[in-house]
Amino acid sequence: MNISRRKWLQGTGVMAGAMAGFSAPSQGAEVASGEVLFQKKLEVRYNVDIFIAGGGPAGIAAAVAARKQNAEVFLAEGHSCLGGMGTAALVPVFMQMGDGVHFLAEGVGREVVNRLKEERQLSHAHDIEALKRVYDTMLTEAGVRFTFYTQLSDVVAEDGKIQYVICSAPSGMFAVKAKIYIDATGNGDLAVWAGAAYEKGDAQGNLMPGTLCSQWSGIDWKTWREKRPKIVQPDGYRLAEAFADGVFTVKDEHLTGMHQLGENLGGGNIGHVFGVDGTDEKSLTEGLIWGRKSMKEYARYYTEYLPGFENAKLVATGSLLGIRETRRILGDYVLCLDDYQKRAVFPDEIGRYAYPIDIHPIQTGQESYEQHRKEFDEKFRYAKGESYGIPYRILTPRGLDNLLVAGRCVSMDTYVHGSLRVMPGCFITGQAAGIAASMAAEQGVSVHQVSVPTLQQKLKTFGAYLPNA
Repeated sequence: MNISRRKWLQGTGVMAGAMAGFSAPSQGAEVASGEVLFQKKLEVRYNVDIFIAGGGPAGIAAAVAARKQNAEVFLAEGHSCLGGMGTAALVPVFMQMGDGVHFLAEGVGREVVNRLKEERQLSHAHDIEALKRVYDTMLTEAGVRFTFYTQLSDVVAEDGKIQYVICSAPSGMFAVKAKIYIDATGNGDLAVWAGAAYEKGDAQGNLMPGTLCSQWSGIDWKTWREKRPKIVQPDGYRLAEAFADGVFTVKDEHLTGMHQLGENLGGGNIGHVFGVDGTDEKSLTEGLIWGRKSMKEYARYYTEYLPGFENAKLVATGSLLGIRETRRILGDYVLCLDDYQKRAVFPDEIGRYAYPIDIHPIQTGQESYEQHRKEFDEKFRYAKGESYGIPYRILTPRGLDNLLVAGRCVSMDTYVHGSLRVMPGCFITGQAAGIAASMAAEQGVSVHQVSVPTLQQKLKTFGAYLPNA
């Protein structure tokens, strides 16, 4: 017999009740073919209005917004905390919340900022432990059911509709049945496993490099501010000198830098892991190994070449590798560079954003770095008060009736992805997905049939910035 586990699941259905043991073990013929038949009765542990895969900023925003509409929600987070890149991966900054005039991440983004202010921890670089507590409190107070260490393992879809998902946790495997599903995984795992079409990387399939973020102690920030080089990188910051001295294995001209976290603490968004694929566990493993190894080189560089960092010590690296780019799910509309350049307005707008197009160089070298610098600092940068619209249609995957996407996997081209992928953009798309999902679940309609004017009104009541609705 030659049948995959997913095909078997699609042909059977999940049976409610206590989890049972395996069926008869696979015989030699299946093992010899390189496949085994896996069969198990699974408990339907949650039967809810909305299932959300992923507890990063998009999943958090979706869950809070959906609960405010009285939807029953279960969120599965595979790691040990909420927040994803902004907590477990130690990314030290949110990136911009507004356009220099307007606060664009109104709603969940505003609530996060206010709660961090109450903890007296908000600065350009955020206190990661405070942010973890804020997210925990927001979901708990909203009444969201969620569990950590809970991995999305499979999706069963039929005729354009997801029937249920399979999760794995320390207690074993279980099923979740929902009316509407939201993919906030970042990688678009739920959507792709359900059959959604997607794009990945640029026209040649190249992906932006990742970064293993880090935290450092012993930094004299006063000395750094007084004596820091005035010349822009890579000519400044003595990088060329460090390259010549053999400090670095990889000559990475794009030094994103260290952000002050406290009196003597810093958050490092430094170094790149080139060629990493966030959808491939082997690639992620190699990337983490290299990222941790490279921190010794950055420790030497900072302590020997930059003023104020003479006594800097590495405290920790992220438990997640910082991933900037993987899949982008193809929706009813693909938000594109032309929209960004036109500062587009859409009739189905669910928010606006303004972060510059930030595509990190896919390879080392002066030419690649200069292309990034010119795009980010000059070619695609907005003036104050300018922003682009985010249409609802980029949240609705083609061909699937009960699935929405939120966060960095929404439907956009590689250029807009360079802007919208950051945390404030995830708050904006996440809260819209949560409210739209609650509407679709309550009305029993496809996500493609949600009333946009009603959605926009609900978003405005929720606090979203929608000047054109």
